[in-house]
Amino acid sequence: MSKELSFEEKLETLENIVDELEGGDLPLDKAIDKYTEAMKLVKDCDDKLKDTRKKIGKIMKENGETEDFEVE
Repeated sequence: MSKELSFEEKLETLENIVDELEGGDLPLDKAIDKYTEAMKLVKDCDDKLKDTRKKIGKIMKENGETEDFEVE
């Protein structure tokens, strides 16, 4: 069982895949596999960013409750 990659590790892997795809030296089947892997990483990173936005979009009130925080 492999460990879950961190957000930063996923971004680094994604950058490496983009470099490989831009190189144009991959056979078509390998390029399709790399593209599929990249799209999964993009989704994972996007989900993590959305979750983080939700978490930091709350502020703690004096009584310990949280409420939505909007920047105007």
